[in-house]
Amino acid sequence: MSLTDVILISLPAEGDRKKAFKDLSDSVNKSSIPINVVNFDVPVNIKTETLDKLVTLQDHYRALEVATENNIRKIVQYMADMLEEQRKRLEENLVVNGSSTKEYVSNFSWDAAKFPSNETLQLLLERADAIVGRIESEFRNRTTTYNNLRNSLQAMERKQVGSLLTRNLGDIVKKDQFVLDSEYLITALVVVPRHAYSEWQSTYENLVDMVVPRSSELVFEDQEYGLWTVTLFQKMLSDFTQRAREKKFIVRDFTYNQEAIEEEKKQLEEARAEKKKVFPALFRFLKINFGELYITLVHIKSLKLFVESIMRYGLPVDFMTAMIVVPRKNVEKLRDLLLIKYQHLDTLAAMKSKDDDVLLAGVVKDDEYYPYVSITLETDMEPR
Repeated sequence: MSLTDVILISLPAEGDRKKAFKDLSDSVNKSSIPINVVNFDVPVNIKTETLDKLVTLQDHYRALEVATENNIRKIVQYMADMLEEQRKRLEENLVVNGSSTKEYVSNFSWDAAKFPSNETLQLLLERADAIVGRIESEFRNRTTTYNNLRNSLQAMERKQVGSLLTRNLGDIVKKDQFVLDSEYLITALVVVPRHAYSEWQSTYENLVDMVVPRSSELVFEDQEYGLWTVTLFQKMLSDFTQRAREKKFIVRDFTYNQEAIEEEKKQLEEARAEKKKVFPALFRFLKINFGELYITLVHIKSLKLFVESIMRYGLPVDFMTAMIVVPRKNVEKLRDLLLIKYQHLDTLAAMKSKDDDVLLAGVVKDDEYYPYVSITLETDMEPR
C-alpha cells in the first residue's frame, strides 16, 4: 500500500475564494504528480480575537494538537496489543463515523454540533480540550484495570511454559510419581541439563546417604533440560539439594498437592474467562474513541489553520483553505511546485533579520517555513 500525505493549506483569496481555489487546482493538476486537490471546509464566521490573544491561542492549539495525536497513538497501539495474533485486523477497526480515516478526511464536513462556528476561538479550544481530556482520563482508568488483569494472566501463563528451572510443575507431573504421606521419605524433582543425563544417573544415589536406589525417573523434558524424580529421606533433602547444585543439578522447591494444582488451574481458567469477558467492551470503547479523537484532531488542525492564516494574512478574514492529497514520495516535488507558484507571498525575509529570533506571525520557531500556511494531517494511523 502506497503511503500518502494530506496537506492542509491556506492562501490569500483576494475577495474570491473560488478563483483562488481554481488557481491552485489548475497549477497543481498541470504537473505530472498524481495529486488530488479539494476544498477544505473551515468556517469563516468564527469569532476572531485580538492579535495578542491569537498568539497565545496559537501556542495552545499547537499543544492540544500534539496531545491529541499522542492520545490517538496510545489508543491505536493499545488496540494493536489487544488484537495480539489478529493484529492484521487493526486497520479495519480504525474507523471514523463508519469510514476510514482517509475517507473521512476526503469528505470532511465541519461538525457544527460539536464545534459551533459562531463561538470564539477560545471557546472552541476549550470544547476540543474537554473532549481530549475526558477520553484520556477514561482510557487511563479502563486500561489500568485491563492491564492488571492481563499482567496477572500473563504471569500465570508464563509459569505454564518456559524453562523447567522456573515453570509451574503441577501440570506435568502425576500423583503416582511421588511417595506421599510418608513420615520419612520424600520425592524431589530435579532439573538436569540434557547433556548431563548420564552423569545424573551414575551419581544421584551417592550424592548423600539415604537416597533410595533406582528411584530416579525422567518425567518430562524440554529442549535444554529434563525433569527427574528422586526419592530420599526427608532429613537429607537440604544436603542433597546443596550437593546437586554443585553438579549443576537444580532441585525444584515443589511439594505435590492435588488441591493446590487444581486451584491453580481454576485460577488460570477464570483469568482467561475474565479477560475474554472484558475484551469486547474495552475494545469497543477504544474503537469509538479513536474515531472521536480523530474527528477532534481534524477540527483542531482546521482551527489551527484558521488562526495561523489570520496571523499570516491579517484581518478581515480573506483566505481560501484547501486539502492536497499527495503520494509521500512526491511531497518534495509538490513543495517545489507550490514555492514557484506562491513565492511572491514570501515576506519572511523582509520581516526577519538573519540573527533575529522574532518570527513572522503564523510561523513557529523551528517549523519549516513556506510562503503559504501549511499543516500536515496524518491519515495512516497504524503503528510503524
